[in-house]
Formats: sequence, C-alpha cells, structure tokens
Amino acid sequence: MNNFLKQWGEAAYTTTGFFWMALWAFILGYIISSMIQVFVTEKRMQKTMGENEGKSVLLGTFFGFISSSCSFSALAGTKSIFKKGASFVSSIAFLLASTNLVIELGIIISIFLGWQFVVGEYVGGILLIGISWILIRLINPKKLIEKARKNLENEDDDEMDGSKDWKKQITNEDSWARVAKKYKMEWQMVWKDVTVGFTIAGITAAFVPDSFFQTLFINSGQGNTDFTFLEILEHIVVGPVAAFLTFIGSMGNIPLAALLFGKGVSFAGVMAFIFSDLVVFPVLRINAKYYGWKMSFFILFLLFTALIGTALALHYSFDLLSILPDPSQVKIQDKQHFKIDYTFFLNIAFLLISGYLVYLGFFKKKDVEHSMSEMAPKSPLLEKVLKYAAFICYIWLTGGLIVKFLIN
Repeated sequence: MNNFLKQWGEAAYTTTGFFWMALWAFILGYIISSMIQVFVTEKRMQKTMGENEGKSVLLGTFFGFISSSCSFSALAGTKSIFKKGASFVSSIAFLLASTNLVIELGIIISIFLGWQFVVGEYVGGILLIGISWILIRLINPKKLIEKARKNLENEDDDEMDGSKDWKKQITNEDSWARVAKKYKMEWQMVWKDVTVGFTIAGITAAFVPDSFFQTLFINSGQGNTDFTFLEILEHIVVGPVAAFLTFIGSMGNIPLAALLFGKGVSFAGVMAFIFSDLVVFPVLRINAKYYGWKMSFFILFLLFTALIGTALALHYSFDLLSILPDPSQVKIQDKQHFKIDYTFFLNIAFLLISGYLVYLGFFKKKDVEHSMSEMAPKSPLLEKVLKYAAFICYIWLTGGLIVKFLIN
C-alpha cells in the first residue's frame, strides 16, 4: 500500500511538472495561432492559392504552417479550402502542415525531446507532404476526388470577411478582442486532451515497468540504439497503434513520446508516434462525414504509407549524419520541475499576457464569434468521455499531490 501511495504521489507530481515545463510554450503557441487565424482568413488563403498545382501545394503548406495545431480545426480548414476549389493534393498539404509544421508543436517538442526531434518534426512534415503528393500523382484517384467534392456541395457556406486590410485590423481593438476569443477557443479545444495526455504520461512514468515497453517495441531498452530494419519497421507500425490507444492529440502526446524515447524506443518509432494524430479513428470518422467512407479510407492509407516512409527516411538519414538522439538525454521523470529558472519567469510573463487576453475577451461584449474558424464535428460521446476523464484526472492529481506532500 505504501508503495502504491508513493507511486501515486510521483505520478501526480510528474504530470504537474510536465505541464509546468510546457505552460509558457502552450500560451505562446496559441497566442501566435490565434493572431494568425484572425488576421489571415480562410477566404484570403483560398484567393491566394490559385490553380497551379506546385504553387498551391507550397501555399497550402505555408498556410498550414501558420494555422492551428488542433487536428479538428485542421480537418475543418482542409474541408473548407477543398470545397472552395483547392486541389486535393494542396488540401492534404494544408492538413499535414497544420498538424505537423506548426510553431507551438515545435516549441513543446524542443522542451521535452530536444533539437533532433524538432528537426525531425519539421523535415518529416515536409517529407509527409512530398510522399503524399507522389502517391496521389501515381494513384490519380479522380473519381474519388469528384465524389468527395459532390458530398460537400449541399453544405452551407459560412465565410469570413477577408476584405479588410490586416494592417488596419491589427491596430483595431475589436480585432484583438477576436484574438482573445480565438485564444479562449484554442484552450477549449485542447484542455481535455492535454489534461488526459499529461496525466497518462505521469502515470506511465510512475507505474509502467520498462519490460512492458520492451515487449511492445521489440528490442527496445535503455541505451540501446542498434536496431535491425525489421525492428525499426515494427516500432513505426506499433507507434500509431500506441497513439490510437491513448486517443489524444499531438500536443498532449509529446510528454508520452518523451517517455517512450527514454524507455529505449527507436527514434523512428517515436517520430511515427508523434505523426500519428491523423491516422486515428475520430479523424477517419470525420473525413467519412465530409467526403464519404471510400475517400476517408484512401486518406488513411495515404497518410499511413507516408508516415512509414517518412519515419524510415528520418531514421536512416539521421543515422548517416550521426545525429540520432541518445535516449539517455531524456530524463524528464527525474527532473526538478519547479525550480526558479527561465521556465518560471517565462510562465509568469505568459500567464500575465494570458490573463490580459482573458480580460479582453470577457469584457468585449461585441459578437465576434462569427469570425472564428470552423471546427470539425466531434463525436458527442467521445467528448463526454474525455470531459469526464479529464475531471477524474483532476481528482487523481489532487489526491496524488496531497499524498506526496502531506501524507508521505
């Protein structure tokens, strides 16, 4: 019993420590994302992309890079630009960029995993787009694309006003009220995923033995970096399976990815785990609602195939350049999370900025919600499950911290 209480306390402390490490990065990332989504509208994106395939893919990648990292927001944005006439390949480029090349994700990865994984995330995001482009050109699914567009014809448009000059908007207080509202919506989109994800990471760190990971990921283990091709391939395939079981988005998955790497999972396996937020069932279901089941399964095949190719390419290119990261560099479980350092001061500064945005959003009574980005239709059942899971997590964390500091 005493051993369980000790592990409970450590799990809760590790979870809160993880979140404290990442707090300023979350705030900074979502402020940047909120500003861009208010000042750069989807209507302006669609007008700029044009019809040239090469240009539209590059612009789709760029607009994805400056958009939100939330998978559900990315799915809705992708549907919107595809419906307005963007090519299928440029829409996929937007989808992949908006979930893998975004600024806030890179900041979180740098905190938990180090620079090699940041490089892997951004280079990998570009590789995912490139491989998907090649596959689409080779397969050329014209009938599927036509049918997918027809499925969207009956939907009502909800366009944003893209006519105003962003230079004028940026000096307008109402525009900053929209930024504040969008910032609030960003947190509303992710708070459940982040809560559950960080709690799972803390529980995994405290309770799950290394032997479990060595069974799940063949030949993994602390300090082992010598993997055969088949072992790396197994890690890449199992990575998305692990992501599917955790059922949380990319931002919440990063501390768990750090734990996996610290337990000896290969670089390729961890990158596959991080890239897996678009090959889980909720995304499959939403794409089916938008485009039909055949196109949804095609997108799943496309992304999973690109994921395997990208993870393999990253692993062997990093190995060739002798820059594969060392699992021993990840020691987040033993880290002193709450010391007075740059993280402390950054968190205080960004909490003050966050407080101002909350104040601005609360006291600006104008109806600015119509300018917010569209969200993909989430499953009410899944959202309810995640909501109650998050509340259970808060009870678990509160009890664990009481046990750690007041009882043990």
